[in-house]
Amino acid sequence: MSGKRLRVLEVNKAYYPHIGGIETVIRQYSEELNKLEDIDVKVLVCRDGRGKGCRERINHVDVTRSGSLGTYFSCPLSFSFITKFRKMAKKADVVHIHVPFPLADAALLLSGYKGRVVVSWHSDVVKQKKLLLLYKPFMRSLLKRADRILVATEGHINGSSYLPEFREKCRVVPYGIVPEFYDRADKAPFLTGKCSDESSVKVFFSGRLVYYKGADVLLDAFAKTENCELFISGDGELESQLREKAHNSGIEDKVHFMGFLPQKELIQAFSDCDIFVLPSVEKSEAFGIVQLEAMVCGKPVINTSLPSGVPYVSIHGETGLTVPPSDADALAEAINKLAGDAQLREKYGKAARQRAISEFNEKVIIKRLCGVLSGEI
Repeated sequence: MSGKRLRVLEVNKAYYPHIGGIETVIRQYSEELNKLEDIDVKVLVCRDGRGKGCRERINHVDVTRSGSLGTYFSCPLSFSFITKFRKMAKKADVVHIHVPFPLADAALLLSGYKGRVVVSWHSDVVKQKKLLLLYKPFMRSLLKRADRILVATEGHINGSSYLPEFREKCRVVPYGIVPEFYDRADKAPFLTGKCSDESSVKVFFSGRLVYYKGADVLLDAFAKTENCELFISGDGELESQLREKAHNSGIEDKVHFMGFLPQKELIQAFSDCDIFVLPSVEKSEAFGIVQLEAMVCGKPVINTSLPSGVPYVSIHGETGLTVPPSDADALAEAINKLAGDAQLREKYGKAARQRAISEFNEKVIIKRLCGVLSGEI
């Protein structure tokens, strides 16, 4: 790219310090793009919870948070967002909208914006069936309007109920990871120190404790494992139920609920585990960035064969094992297989790290993203 700076408006529900997979991706995009001499990035989001809007500068990125009346059906309600979108879009060469986010679809429709539109499709709307009835016309309008639709894997297209129709517009730009960030992080026996038996194989899960993550299936599976201890990082609405389930299943002595972990401790947990498990049961789990975090730390991954991008990240028989979703017996068998074979864990772990570095390196990803935003790809 040459000439004047490309003005990019990144649009999403939320932004750092809000914690979430999509928010992590947008922060990476915004900060890395903004480092380039020929790109200028602005971010428009809604504030968390009720309250007035504000403007912030976070790690050299200008972030505008519109005021919000609260969150309904997982979507913020903000009238000022529509006004701010219209104003900020006028100064943008390309608007990059992260969906699902119905408010952004409506804001684009009402803004009169005529410039380039790139949509990052993170997942289909799965749970909010009533919202989808209202949202679907806006969603289809956005997909028709978009110049390009970004997906993280081919699985996002093939597993979607809507994207195959717009396949010619789709471009695959995987989510990226910075290997150096994990390599230079302080290492410590974070999980080992919490083991009931230090000879146990350490199995790690990280994610929100919500319906589609499959933590309940993981507990069912863990009741059928041997010589393993499970470490669960994250919090959410199902935590009390999961704790009760572990107690009732008689496995509470080998299941450790650690709550939300700060980034430093989270990286130590990835580095110290023997196996990482992503047991998600619904295609709301569209990619699973946590897989990349485990892989770059050289750990084998057990994931599920969802009709999404999940099994495209860690490959069955190459970087780990893939089992059917909601199948506790198959999940237990996979855990026992890896737990009982240290050489296989090492083989998969080495391949996992190599795949993370070669296929998901953020430097390569940002270069491709620039090409899509500028219209070169």
